[in-house]
Amino acid sequence: VQLQASGGGLVQAGGSLRLSCAASVSMFSLNTTGWYRQAAGKERELVTRLTSGGTTYYADSVKGRFTISRDNAKNTVYLQMNSLKPEDTAVYYCNADSVYGSGYKFYWGQGTLVTVSS
Repeated sequence: VQLQASGGGLVQAGGSLRLSCAASVSMFSLNTTGWYRQAAGKERELVTRLTSGGTTYYADSVKGRFTISRDNAKNTVYLQMNSLKPEDTAVYYCNADSVYGSGYKFYWGQGTLVTVSS
Protein backbone atom coordinates (compact mmCIF):
# COMPACT_ATOMS: atom_id res chain seq x y z
CA VAL A 1 0.00 0.00 0.00
CA GLN A 2 1.32 3.44 -0.91
CA LEU A 3 -0.03 6.73 0.39
CA GLN A 4 0.69 9.97 -1.47
CA ALA A 5 0.06 13.16 0.50
CA SER A 6 -0.27 16.57 -1.10
CA GLY A 7 -1.75 20.00 -0.56
CA GLY A 8 0.64 21.57 1.91
CA GLY A 9 1.91 25.08 1.52
CA LEU A 10 2.26 28.51 3.06
CA VAL A 11 -0.85 30.22 4.38
CA GLN A 12 -1.56 33.18 6.62
CA ALA A 13 -3.10 32.72 10.04
CA GLY A 14 -6.86 32.39 9.74
CA GLY A 15 -6.60 30.85 6.31
CA SER A 16 -7.49 27.40 5.03
CA LEU A 17 -5.81 24.48 3.32
CA ARG A 18 -6.99 21.08 2.19
CA LEU A 19 -4.61 18.16 2.32
CA SER A 20 -5.17 15.06 0.22
CA CYS A 21 -3.89 11.54 0.68
CA ALA A 22 -4.29 9.21 -2.28
CA ALA A 23 -4.05 5.49 -1.59
CA SER A 24 -2.81 2.91 -4.08
CA VAL A 25 -5.53 0.50 -2.98
CA SER A 26 -9.27 0.63 -2.50
CA MET A 27 -10.38 2.40 0.65
CA PHE A 28 -12.50 -0.64 1.39
CA SER A 29 -9.32 -2.61 2.07
CA LEU A 30 -8.22 -0.09 4.70
CA ASN A 31 -9.43 0.08 8.27
CA THR A 32 -8.58 3.41 9.86
CA THR A 33 -7.15 6.40 7.99
CA GLY A 34 -5.81 9.50 9.59
CA TRP A 35 -3.41 12.38 9.77
CA TYR A 36 -0.47 12.98 12.07
CA ARG A 37 1.80 15.98 12.25
CA GLN A 38 5.29 16.71 13.46
CA ALA A 39 6.47 20.20 14.25
CA ALA A 40 10.16 21.04 14.36
CA GLY A 41 11.74 19.71 17.53
CA LYS A 42 8.59 17.91 18.62
CA GLU A 43 7.29 14.38 18.49
CA ARG A 44 4.81 13.23 15.90
CA GLU A 45 1.25 13.59 17.16
CA LEU A 46 -2.13 12.30 16.07
CA VAL A 47 -4.31 15.02 14.57
CA THR A 48 -7.35 13.08 13.45
CA ARG A 49 -8.48 9.66 12.34
CA LEU A 50 -11.51 8.13 10.67
CA THR A 51 -12.51 4.51 11.03
CA SER A 52 -14.10 2.46 8.28
CA GLY A 53 -17.32 2.64 10.29
CA GLY A 54 -17.31 6.42 10.18
CA THR A 55 -16.15 7.19 13.72
CA THR A 56 -13.89 10.21 13.97
CA TYR A 57 -11.38 11.40 16.51
CA TYR A 58 -9.83 14.87 16.67
CA ALA A 59 -7.08 16.18 18.87
CA ASP A 60 -8.36 18.90 21.18
CA SER A 61 -6.11 21.43 19.50
CA VAL A 62 -7.89 21.07 16.14
CA LYS A 63 -11.50 20.35 17.16
CA GLY A 64 -13.93 22.60 15.37
CA ARG A 65 -11.30 23.72 12.86
CA PHE A 66 -10.20 20.56 11.03
CA THR A 67 -12.36 17.98 9.27
CA ILE A 68 -11.33 14.58 7.98
CA SER A 69 -13.24 12.96 5.14
CA ARG A 70 -12.84 10.09 2.77
CA ASP A 71 -13.84 9.64 -0.88
CA ASN A 72 -13.97 5.91 -1.48
CA ALA A 73 -14.47 6.34 -5.23
CA LYS A 74 -11.19 8.27 -5.47
CA ASN A 75 -9.34 6.23 -2.83
CA THR A 76 -8.49 9.51 -1.17
CA VAL A 77 -8.61 10.91 2.36
CA TYR A 78 -8.85 14.65 2.90
CA LEU A 79 -8.01 16.97 5.75
CA GLN A 80 -9.79 20.30 5.55
CA MET A 81 -8.01 22.78 7.79
CA ASN A 82 -9.73 26.08 8.59
CA SER A 83 -8.85 28.94 10.89
CA LEU A 84 -5.22 27.93 10.77
CA LYS A 85 -2.88 29.09 13.50
CA PRO A 86 0.91 29.43 13.52
CA GLU A 87 1.05 26.50 15.94
CA ASP A 88 -0.44 24.30 13.20
CA THR A 89 2.85 24.62 11.33
CA ALA A 90 4.23 21.11 10.87
CA VAL A 91 4.86 18.32 8.41
CA TYR A 92 1.60 16.45 8.03
CA TYR A 93 1.61 12.71 7.40
CA CYS A 94 -1.28 10.57 6.30
CA ASN A 95 -1.59 7.17 7.85
CA ALA A 96 -3.69 4.08 7.33
CA ASP A 97 -3.96 0.59 8.65
CA SER A 98 -5.42 -2.66 7.43
CA VAL A 99 -6.24 -5.91 9.09
CA TYR A 100 -3.32 -8.31 8.79
CA GLY A 101 -3.70 -11.74 10.29
CA SER A 102 -4.67 -11.28 13.91
CA GLY A 103 -3.34 -7.74 14.00
CA TYR A 104 -2.88 -4.68 11.81
CA LYS A 105 -0.40 -3.41 9.28
CA PHE A 106 0.38 0.31 9.22
CA TYR A 107 1.22 2.57 6.28
CA TRP A 108 2.59 6.12 6.07
CA GLY A 109 2.60 8.78 3.39
CA GLN A 110 5.68 10.87 2.72
CA GLY A 111 4.56 14.04 4.51
CA THR A 112 3.54 17.46 3.28
CA LEU A 113 4.68 20.70 4.90
CA VAL A 114 2.15 23.20 6.19
CA THR A 115 3.47 26.61 7.22
CA VAL A 116 1.16 29.13 8.85
CA SER A 117 2.49 32.66 9.09
CA SER A 118 1.34 35.11 11.74
